[in-house]
Amino acid sequence: MKRLAPEIFECVVEHTPLVSIDLILVREGRVLLGRRKNPPAKGYWFTLGGRVFKNERIREAIRRIMREETGREVIGEQTFIGVFEHLYDDGIFENVSTHYINLAYRIAVEEMGTLPTDQHEAYRWFTLKELMESPEVHPYVKDYFTQEKGTIPQ
Repeated sequence: MKRLAPEIFECVVEHTPLVSIDLILVREGRVLLGRRKNPPAKGYWFTLGGRVFKNERIREAIRRIMREETGREVIGEQTFIGVFEHLYDDGIFENVSTHYINLAYRIAVEEMGTLPTDQHEAYRWFTLKELMESPEVHPYVKDYFTQEKGTIPQ
């Protein structure tokens, strides 16, 4: 997929919402979150994810994002959780807010091992209770579990 030049991407971010996918990676009743290194939501524990590129099918985007964020292929079943909206005052461009239309997918995974550190400085497996009670987990992550009909599979 073709990536946009920074000046074109800044114009897109300033004037349109972005479509993104968040991967709710679960294992043994826990959810994998990464502490974000970059805006938006810098410093918060957040699900792994990324934006969908033009002409990229959702299933292709899920596979690409999983490879980019974890270095692994999608093996587990992908369960669509729902559509969410994320609005941020900050973003990668100075004085430009970011608006995401977010598609959330839950995927059961095996042990992840060492994970890339270009987007996240650390990773942690959270129980649902830990995730919901931690002020360091971004509220948008908590929305996946307060608006979802089910819970984390065991």
